[in-house]
Amino acid sequence: MIHLSAFADEISSDLDEQIAVLQSEHIRYIDLRSAWGVNVLDLSDQQILTVKQKLEDQGIKVAAIGSPIGKVPLDSSFEEHLQRFERSLVVAKMLGTPYIRLFSFYPPQNGSVDPATYREQVIQHLREMAAHARAADIVLLHENEKGIYGDTIDHCVDLLQTINNRYFRAAFDPANFLQCNQTPYPDAYNALQPWLEYVHVKDVRSDGTLVVAGEGEAHWPDLLQRLQQDSYDGFFALEPHLAAAGQYQGFSGSALFRNASQALQKLLQQMGWKYD
Repeated sequence: MIHLSAFADEISSDLDEQIAVLQSEHIRYIDLRSAWGVNVLDLSDQQILTVKQKLEDQGIKVAAIGSPIGKVPLDSSFEEHLQRFERSLVVAKMLGTPYIRLFSFYPPQNGSVDPATYREQVIQHLREMAAHARAADIVLLHENEKGIYGDTIDHCVDLLQTINNRYFRAAFDPANFLQCNQTPYPDAYNALQPWLEYVHVKDVRSDGTLVVAGEGEAHWPDLLQRLQQDSYDGFFALEPHLAAAGQYQGFSGSALFRNASQALQKLLQQMGWKYD
């Protein structure tokens, strides 16, 4: 059965409000990116335990850690970033999730912007992190984000084929592909389907306006039908960005988030696809 989750800091920075809106939308999972305005990797152990208890008290589980790992220039200190990545593994274990979302690095600040010139370094860094993830039994979900190495279909396939590790998989974000002038369905889906592990839910119109699923150019009804046909049984994580879309997180607010949630649930209900 498929599961609905959400980047609930799109609702509010306050964890209690995040939880209340998730409950009102019957969403029982969360992609934890921040709480109280603090990134999940910067929360103390005690804060993590507080988050865990609050979620457990309300019957909500952590689907994935929405980390910012890999969202740094490639020529920044990898040793420092690797320490931050190690923290993400600890946090994932503390919260009982097998998934960490990550990215594949921005071009070097002081170097060529031609991806071919820094491809090997990207792969080297991701391979090392995938090895650490394998040892921790945590799956890394690579998100196709505009501006990083793996923002196009070809580059995503390159990473997944080359790294070739079952602990390095694809988080499929149709709207992000559209923002890179790529066709999410059927092109990106067909290319990434062998590695597809997770799906992010947002949509965008041709003029760049972010909208609820089904109102943009991502062909969500067709994509959902294909996912169901292919027996997808993972998470759909709402990340609508309806009020603001920043470099490190977006925002919708409670009312717009509810619109996004209800639009997705309506699409699923219309096709008779059961979810929890």
